[in-house]
Amino acid sequence: MSTVVRVNPIACDGSGLCAELLPERIRLDDWGYPIVDPSPLTPELREHAQRAVAACPTLALLLQKDAAARGT
Repeated sequence: MSTVVRVNPIACDGSGLCAELLPERIRLDDWGYPIVDPSPLTPELREHAQRAVAACPTLALLLQKDAAARGT
């Protein structure tokens, strides 16, 4: 299974911290809300993703095991 980054758009307040901590997978729209790349995380990015999830002030960001990301 792969790990992907997900965002709960209801919980997100658009602070943008996630995009600063994980710019490889998250960019911000015109209003400051995250647009998350659904690609599986590489081992090198997993630690950065965990830090971004932990730093989210509204707990809107999460890591999810995703069998579909591998195509199975």
